[in-house]
Amino acid sequence: MTTLSQAAPRPEGFPRAVSLLLNVGHGIDHMFLLVFATAVAAVAVDFGYENWTDLMPYAVGAFALFGLGALPAGRLGDLWGRRIMMIIFFVGMGVAAVLVSLTQNAWQLAAGLTLLGAFAAIYHPVGVPMLVQNVPNPGAVIGVNGLAGNLGIAVAALVTGFLVKWIGWRAAFAIPGMIAIACGIIFALACPRETEAPSKRKGGKARVVLTPATLVRAFTVMTAAAVASSLLFNFTTNGNSQLLSEAFLGMIEDPAVLGALLAVIYVIASFAQIVVGRLIDTMPFKPLQLWMSVAQVPLLVFAAHTQHWWLFVALLGVMILIFGSIPFTDAMIVRYVDDRLRSRVAGMRLTVAFGISSLAVWLLGPMVKQIGFSNALWILAGIAAIKAAIVLLLPDEPAAAAQTQA
Repeated sequence: MTTLSQAAPRPEGFPRAVSLLLNVGHGIDHMFLLVFATAVAAVAVDFGYENWTDLMPYAVGAFALFGLGALPAGRLGDLWGRRIMMIIFFVGMGVAAVLVSLTQNAWQLAAGLTLLGAFAAIYHPVGVPMLVQNVPNPGAVIGVNGLAGNLGIAVAALVTGFLVKWIGWRAAFAIPGMIAIACGIIFALACPRETEAPSKRKGGKARVVLTPATLVRAFTVMTAAAVASSLLFNFTTNGNSQLLSEAFLGMIEDPAVLGALLAVIYVIASFAQIVVGRLIDTMPFKPLQLWMSVAQVPLLVFAAHTQHWWLFVALLGVMILIFGSIPFTDAMIVRYVDDRLRSRVAGMRLTVAFGISSLAVWLLGPMVKQIGFSNALWILAGIAAIKAAIVLLLPDEPAAAAQTQA
């Protein structure tokens, strides 16, 4: 059996356990942010709310801090050190999750989820640059790391469904929280101390050198596309559990079974990142990302007008393309930015993209309550079309490289 640590080259100088834990950390990051989306119906009943849609806006703080916190996290990662930031990430996520399990009302829940989002913000600008430093094929490494992150989403759907059914929603936060703390302790023991902060290291140069004007254009387009991608990602991953519940109403109503169905979608879709990650190392970004964006539009429209198993098939196709698009931004940063600056650049990009896309979480409940899932999926199709138009503005990489050499 191939493990995540065997599938991707290890960062130079890191023990195998560190490489594995960096990938596990990505899974933990996404899992914890989506436990609430899976358990929200049970939480709503416990807190006395008539409908899950009324409780969903209380989760917006987690996703807002997930974006806004990335900027200071990235800066600290480059200037202070990535090892210590990852230890803070693991332990902080665990403690915050346990605190969420102890909440007694919606506002306490909102505060706990916001704290969880603040610690979750650390991973992407710190863990991903740490994982890809000095590797010869960053696209493949990012693909495996993306697989790990999305398997975390699958675990959130599967494990939360069973824990809610057997023990209760509080266990769905508390048990993974204690596991995260244990991972932090193991990471602290296994990861060698850094001799100097990334900002002071030599080497780690960008693989493709662009002119300043072309670089600005590339990152402006990349950030705009990332905002659209994050809106699609946040709306679907936070809404899919309730979408399936509505689609299979009267046919399948067991939360554990519905969680297992959603987990199947996420597991299959996660492997798209392996394929895309390898393609990124061998072909230009623009055509690959463009066609993946275009293909989302008809699938979302189809999902808007289907039920039962046809919706399951449509949702599988949508999530394959949404998950498959995730490696592009991290791969662009590795290709165009020196390692000394990568955490800060990633933090800036995440702050803009996830800060804006947190609105999807805020609007999800009220939007579905007002217009229904069918019309909401049409809106997502429009966002996917806008993203495709944005990707068309990306500079052509061979032309950009030729311009630099001239």
